[in-house]
Amino acid sequence: MASEAVILPVGGPHGEREVRISSPGRILWPEPGISKLDLARYIVAVGEAFVAANGDRPVSLQRFPDGIDGEQFFSKNPPKGAPEFVRSVMVVYPSARSHPQLVIDEPAAAVWAVQMNTVVFHPWASRAGNSDNPDQLRIDLDPQPGTDFADAVPVALELRSVLAEAGLTAFIKTSGNRGLHVFAAIEPVHEFLDVRHAVIAASRELERRMPQKVTTAWWKEERGRRVFVDFNQANRDRTIAGAYSPRALAHAPVSCPLAWDELENADPRNYTLATVPERLKTVGDPWADMHATPGTIGELLGWWKRDVEAGLGELPFPPDYPKMPGEPPRVQPSRARKPDPAAT
Repeated sequence: MASEAVILPVGGPHGEREVRISSPGRILWPEPGISKLDLARYIVAVGEAFVAANGDRPVSLQRFPDGIDGEQFFSKNPPKGAPEFVRSVMVVYPSARSHPQLVIDEPAAAVWAVQMNTVVFHPWASRAGNSDNPDQLRIDLDPQPGTDFADAVPVALELRSVLAEAGLTAFIKTSGNRGLHVFAAIEPVHEFLDVRHAVIAASRELERRMPQKVTTAWWKEERGRRVFVDFNQANRDRTIAGAYSPRALAHAPVSCPLAWDELENADPRNYTLATVPERLKTVGDPWADMHATPGTIGELLGWWKRDVEAGLGELPFPPDYPKMPGEPPRVQPSRARKPDPAAT
């Protein structure tokens, strides 16, 4: 018996394409009853803004074949059977191994990714044509237990000021959960490690200004009830959910760009697959001009150098990374071997 399917017309820069959606009635989000076809139609509705934010970048796909409550996996290489309008690009991972990753150039490519059961899209901070040099500085504000979205808001506002002092124009979006993501367009002339150091420099400055509210402590046992500035999201092959990407949470939220004057009254639960298409029609895309005037990270790298000279060096890398130069020991502080008093 032939499988149920829907042919969805998807407009784009090369005209209309027809994308086949199999099992269109499969429920991905049980609580609001959102189906695979509903998700595909959402991508069509936000397609132009979605591609502007996530297109022309290596992208990883977070796929949920049985809905958000089922098993999931990440696809870094393009799934088999990609249509001719879906391309890939070779990228280098931290292991020095090279591998192709999918690139989205038009809404139809993102809709095809939905056909492959993608729910969350994770774009790199660099472009496909220059994947070693990010053109975005990204800072992830992650509220820790005992804090929430409201605690992240004043932190984001102060971070905006910090970046402005460094000559960068900041943009903001909800994470789709409790956190916030702050971006700034930069000239793609520095490698990931330099951008990581720029992020650490900005994060440390933010922590100095708000020590009771902000932490850069990598180890959870040291963070307390503060907002963690996740500097490791600036590393090569580290990604966060893209702008306008859905999230795999019960109420079907979206990681939604905001204007800065919306932030203090924002409720992240209001930005969902059901509401964001109409928001784009009425409010527009707050990120439309992000890359109009990219800045440089020279000032932040100066702050990094200053901090290194003051004794503040490298911070821990993710556990799957090779050991990096100057990195402190990768051991939880409470488990670190204590000096033997008898040996002194």
